[in-house]
Amino acid sequence: MMRDQMPKQSGPVSMRAEDGLAIITIDNPPVNAGSTAVRAGILAGLAVAGADPELVGVVIIGAGRSFIAGSDIREFGAPLEAPELPEVIAAIEALPIPVVAAIHGAALGGGFELALACDLRVAAPEAIMGLPEVSLGMVPGAGAPSGCHV
Repeated sequence: MMRDQMPKQSGPVSMRAEDGLAIITIDNPPVNAGSTAVRAGILAGLAVAGADPELVGVVIIGAGRSFIAGSDIREFGAPLEAPELPEVIAAIEALPIPVVAAIHGAALGGGFELALACDLRVAAPEAIMGLPEVSLGMVPGAGAPSGCHV
């Protein structure tokens, strides 16, 4: 992967190439909430990975204690900004190389939906996954139940 193609880490998502894999790391403390900047960073990393013929796969991982622990509550009450989660999920599903979700800690709500979109999910024994919004009578934002291909 050419250095000038790599997205800069100007926000909570970074990317590096290692042994033919694009490693996309989410680092949005304290729980890697799925903010607008996280969605944009993942989307940018996927675009670079899909355009690089030297890469054979993508791994999405969270830094710290979680994969992605749901939406960023700091953004609640504001209009949803692009890219929305369905756009990120569509990019994962359209990528010509496999995408792996490396899950540890919490993968909840949109984080779980993003993991479900990946070709493979690898979870640590302590990983917690789910859609807590359904217990509040809410439908998952990206339509996880209807697009599930586990």
